[in-house]
Amino acid sequence: MGVAYSVGEVDHLFAFFVEWSPNMYGKSKKKHCKSCNHKKKKDLSGYLVDKDMDPANQPKAAKNWKIITVKDSKRRLSFCSSVESEKENEEYQEEDEGMLPVLNQPSQLLQDHHLQKLAAHMPARTQGYPWNLVYSTAIHGSSLKTLYRNMADLDSPVLLVIRDMHNKVFGAFSSDPFKVSQYCYGTGETFLFTFQPDFQHYRWSGENSYFVSGNMESLHIGAGGGGFALWLDADLYHGASFSCPTFNNPPLSTHQDFIVQDVEVWTVRG
Repeated sequence: MGVAYSVGEVDHLFAFFVEWSPNMYGKSKKKHCKSCNHKKKKDLSGYLVDKDMDPANQPKAAKNWKIITVKDSKRRLSFCSSVESEKENEEYQEEDEGMLPVLNQPSQLLQDHHLQKLAAHMPARTQGYPWNLVYSTAIHGSSLKTLYRNMADLDSPVLLVIRDMHNKVFGAFSSDPFKVSQYCYGTGETFLFTFQPDFQHYRWSGENSYFVSGNMESLHIGAGGGGFALWLDADLYHGASFSCPTFNNPPLSTHQDFIVQDVEVWTVRG
């Protein structure tokens, strides 16, 4: 969507560029209108510029600034937050690497070495809180509808764990509980993981924001490039995993198309 500016605002903007880039804008052969010459000497306090800063005294790096869109600005801010969260997690790993989370029920899929690795790489805001089993195919049956229903009242991150017919364990941490949504949801805290055979995790790449989406027919995590990083059908029986730009991940299973053996979803109330 375009933005309309008044003549006065355009004059101020031109004066701003002349002040900051005299080599580019101050040597123009075109004659400036009287209003431009008159307003060029006015105070530029309407802009985010420090009056005490003389552009001529600024380092060259300052002249390489560029204008970015609000969308790009938010994406960079979210990506920086994700990087900061990862640094906090690394510090936590160094201090409490051998610490295991407390589970309210035994897991059919996660052993101690799984729990240790996953807990150490989850966001700092989840550390130290118990894990509560919110859905299990062994208890609730194989139904995506039931999975959604069990999370209807949740407002906390969740951990999806899958074991396929080749006994490979993999899944995803989602910053938001799974739900039916027309649009993608989630934040840069979302990441993928796999144990095949060693633990690997794949954080947000920053290339797009297709974290999680879902309908009554399927659940999707990560997208772009023609495939989902993780896809499950309505019966939680067939699944697929492809490389995608959201996480720059390889397929999580040894086979891009796989048969699900068991699914568990844990919520971490932080």
